[in-house]
Amino acid sequence: MQKLKIINKTALLTALLLWSLGTFSQVTYTRADSLKVVSLLREGLKKSTRSQYKDNLMLYYGHQLLGVPYVAATLEVNPREQLVVNLRQLDCTTYVETVLALAMTTRQGSTRWEDYCSNLTRVRYADGLLSGYASRNHYFLWWVESNCRQGIVTLPSLPSALTRRQTIHLNWMTTHTASYPMMKGHSGIIPEIRQHERFSDGRIMHYIPRQNLGLSRSRLACVQDGDILAICTRKKGLDTTHIGIAEWGSDGRLHLLNASQVHHKVVFESMTLQQYMTKHPSQLGVWVVRVK
Repeated sequence: MQKLKIINKTALLTALLLWSLGTFSQVTYTRADSLKVVSLLREGLKKSTRSQYKDNLMLYYGHQLLGVPYVAATLEVNPREQLVVNLRQLDCTTYVETVLALAMTTRQGSTRWEDYCSNLTRVRYADGLLSGYASRNHYFLWWVESNCRQGIVTLPSLPSALTRRQTIHLNWMTTHTASYPMMKGHSGIIPEIRQHERFSDGRIMHYIPRQNLGLSRSRLACVQDGDILAICTRKKGLDTTHIGIAEWGSDGRLHLLNASQVHHKVVFESMTLQQYMTKHPSQLGVWVVRVK
């Protein structure tokens, strides 16, 4: 029995060492990433009980990442899928996922790196299970459905007078395979993703059209600070093209916290969301996703 305890202790120490070195078999990260996560969680846990953000950790953590450089394709760095943790560079999706995983971990009362990684895995992969490249929630529809099933987010009720219906037809990934580095040389992945695309065909999502996004806070009360907003598109084969976090500005209008390709960093967009969207004719409006 004593020998077994020694073996178990050795295994635990080895696992912890692997985590600290960034070589854990399913995670790609740097020491700077892990240190930043723990630092953010420690400060967030203290602030969550006494700050203006105590009831809205999405806004709190969203603001902590302001200024982080925008970099695309930060998840496409391994020959095989691993959980990538990178707080030094963010795109629109990894920004929202990072903020959500931090908020989830704080709500659990934890400041542990391992708990953060577990929550990020839950958010990023279908039903929280990392089982290869195809298990990632590549389309935001898949992301929403997976996280709704897990009870992480919900789709709030939106007034029918303010919304329209979007019928989903997905095929962008399987008709633009050259745009996805991790699909090159792995032809077996394509049929799996195509099957999932077909399974999603015909789904209906309700969105707030951009002409209604300039309404006052009282008239657009269905959108709350900290909601995740996904900009849906008329582009064939896609569901959404950009995501961010809702924040009502001092002007009484809706704005977006987001990792911006235009500004090359995470910003609170000074333009209202409606103004922002008028510059992008293919954008229809926004889905509203609420963290539970």
